[in-house]
Amino acid sequence: MCGIVGIVSTSNVNQLLYDALTVLQHRGQDAAGIVTFQDDRFYLRKDNGLVRDVFRTRHMRRLVGNVGIGHVRYPTAGSSSSAEAQPFYVNSPYGITLAHNGNLTNADDLSRDLFRTDLRHINTNSDSEVLLNVFAHELQKLGKLDPTKDEIFAAVSAVHQRCRGAYAVIAMVTGYGIVGFRDPNGIRPACYGVRETEEGTEYMIASESVALSAAGFKMVRDIAPGEAVYIETDGTLYTQQCAENPKLVPCIFEHVYFARPDSIIDKVSVYKARLRMGETLADKILKERPDHDIDVVMPIPDTSRTSALQMAHRLGVKFREGFIKNRYIGRTFIMPGQKMRKKSVRQKLNPIDLEFRGKNVMLVDDSIVRGTTCKEIVQMARDAGARNVYFASAAPPVRFPNVYGIDMPSASELIAHDRSIEDVRDQIGADWLIYQDLEDLVTCVSDVNPDIDGWECSVFDGSYITGDVDEAYLRKLEDLRKDESRFEAGDNADNGIIDLHNDED
Repeated sequence: MCGIVGIVSTSNVNQLLYDALTVLQHRGQDAAGIVTFQDDRFYLRKDNGLVRDVFRTRHMRRLVGNVGIGHVRYPTAGSSSSAEAQPFYVNSPYGITLAHNGNLTNADDLSRDLFRTDLRHINTNSDSEVLLNVFAHELQKLGKLDPTKDEIFAAVSAVHQRCRGAYAVIAMVTGYGIVGFRDPNGIRPACYGVRETEEGTEYMIASESVALSAAGFKMVRDIAPGEAVYIETDGTLYTQQCAENPKLVPCIFEHVYFARPDSIIDKVSVYKARLRMGETLADKILKERPDHDIDVVMPIPDTSRTSALQMAHRLGVKFREGFIKNRYIGRTFIMPGQKMRKKSVRQKLNPIDLEFRGKNVMLVDDSIVRGTTCKEIVQMARDAGARNVYFASAAPPVRFPNVYGIDMPSASELIAHDRSIEDVRDQIGADWLIYQDLEDLVTCVSDVNPDIDGWECSVFDGSYITGDVDEAYLRKLEDLRKDESRFEAGDNADNGIIDLHNDED
């Protein structure tokens, strides 16, 4: 998962982009990048690390211009090198930079076509660079010296015809403006907003609405699936549907885990959706164990707090913060490498013994993916003196790989894959384990927006909306995952990589 932002302003955008990326930091902690435009030149800074570490004062001073895009990166399978930090750049035609959130399922085929037919070279393993070159090639085919909105939209239409998978994109074309678009299924989120200033109208495109509101922009709406939003450098905005048969089938995991609770995605409040998750999970507990002996409900910080609070209220039991989070440790799910994730759990959370001692504790998490974190936390609760440790997941069992941009491509890494709920309970060491039902989860996120045609729930039900994912594709991802694990165990330094466009230290 990644975070993207693009701004057309009436003044320098460097600080606005920096602030927006900081707000979107939860979507990726691996790398960050900003590119701005002024006087027919791009100014780029990108590197591994958090936003606050990548951009220093000397870098910000060089990021001049009233137009720019930014990206925070979370590595997916096949793209863990620091050379693959975004935005990417290609010089033909015009000069184009691009930031991408998602994953192309036909990236390998596209890469071969780009080389053999389009005569374009791909320099990394990133599908985002592939997508950039597809867009650039389709724009170049039109052969216009000065592209209009019609040419921009035609190029996006061609991208939809060639690319499959999940993608929310913001691209900047030198001297002309920025364009944002979503895949025809709207799997990955993107929205845009407006801000009026004394100097004129400013626009922002971002992954989540919280980036808009934090910068004082008023959200206009979500970008529709298959739609493109083109904003010229003078602030003129155009929109057009560029896909033939678009459907709104967003990723449900955004509401479970990735998005901030103060965001609204496809007209659905993430906060309200998580409240409902807690309610329906409490109702399931009351149905299965009406005489439960839960003394206290505790969230596993931070994503599950909203659901846990509502669950406690519905059950009529105490809600307590039993774990204190070290704010200087990143999200363990996003951290690449299983060893790093496991090691960081006890560095990240510390129990308050007083809240556990002699009590039957219900721990609530947003989901259970690999199970490493859950197992460690259950043991921490026992060590703190809990009499019984129960565990609730606000999401159904994660049984299948994700191919649309979430870092869990290998089924063998998923604790619930080919295991019963009782088996998973034994694996994490809990006295009782309860999961959300998929039907209830869908209801929790569907009530607000009747225009949603369905939900991308492949991690729960194994149904891939793009229709091009088969066993051979999943085996290939699993083999790639194993290769990366072996690479992590050895020397994984980026030796000999030179970034010709980066603003070096």
